[in-house]
Amino acid sequence: MNSSLKRAGRIRTAGVYIFFILGSVLMIFPFVWMFLTSFKTVQESMIIPPTILPEAWQTKNYSDAMASLPFLSLYKNTALMIFWRVVCAVLFSSMAGYAFAKLKFKGKNILFSLVLIQMMLPSQIFITPQYQMLAKLGLTNTVFALVFPGIVSAFGTFFLRQAYLGIPDEIAEAAYLDGCNQWQTFIKVMAPLTKASMAALAVFTAVFAYGDLMWPLIVNTDINMMTLSSGLATLRGQFSTNFPVMMAGSLLAMIPMVVLYLIFQKQFIEGVAMTGGK
Repeated sequence: MNSSLKRAGRIRTAGVYIFFILGSVLMIFPFVWMFLTSFKTVQESMIIPPTILPEAWQTKNYSDAMASLPFLSLYKNTALMIFWRVVCAVLFSSMAGYAFAKLKFKGKNILFSLVLIQMMLPSQIFITPQYQMLAKLGLTNTVFALVFPGIVSAFGTFFLRQAYLGIPDEIAEAAYLDGCNQWQTFIKVMAPLTKASMAALAVFTAVFAYGDLMWPLIVNTDINMMTLSSGLATLRGQFSTNFPVMMAGSLLAMIPMVVLYLIFQKQFIEGVAMTGGK
C-alpha cells in the first residue's frame, strides 16, 4: 500500500516537472529563434521548411541594424521616458492614493469614480486629445511628449489607494497626536509603510513604458527622438522585411531591460509576488 502511494506520488511529481519544463521551453523558444535568426541570411530566414541553425553565422546583421538606427539616441530616449514615467507614477499616485484612502473631502467618491472609469476605457481613445494638446504647445518630438501620458497613472492611484487602505487609521491618528500635520503624516509615517507597493508600481510602470509602441510612434516622428520600440518598427518594410536585421535590432533593444532586470532582480520578483498577493 505504501509503495503504491509512493509510486503514485512520484508519477504526479514527474508529471508536474514535465509540465513546467514544456512550459519553459515554449516561453524560451521565441527568444532562441530570434537569436538564431539574427545570424541568418534573408533567404535562410524565409526558407520553408525552416532551418534552425544558420549555415554561416552572419554578424553583419548587427552592424546593419546599428547603421540603420541611431541606437544611442534610442537608448537615451527610452531610459529618460522610463525614468520620468516611474518617478511621476510613484510620486503622484502615492499622493492621490493617500488622499482617496485616508482624507475626507467633498466629491471624493465622484473623483475616484473618474479614476476607475479611466481604467476601464481603452488607452487608445486618449491618444487624439493628448496629441492635440502637445501639438498646440509645440512639444511634439520631445522627451516630455514621451512622458506626458504617464504623468498621472489611474492604475497606480487605484493600486496605492488599496495599499493605504490596508494601513490602520490608528497609525495616522497617533502621528497627529505626536504633532504631525497632514503632510508630515504622509511623508514620514504613511508613505514609508507602502515602499513595497511603490516598488511594485515602479516595476510595472517601467515594463509598460518600455513596451509602449503606439504613443511614441505617433508623437515623435523624428528618428532621433523615438524610443527603442518605435525605432524598431521603422525597420519593418511595406512589402518585404529583412528579418535577420530586425531580429538583431530586437536583441540590441532588449539589452537595457535585461540589464535592468539583472540589477533589480529582487525588486522585480518581490513586486510581481506582492501584486499577485493583492
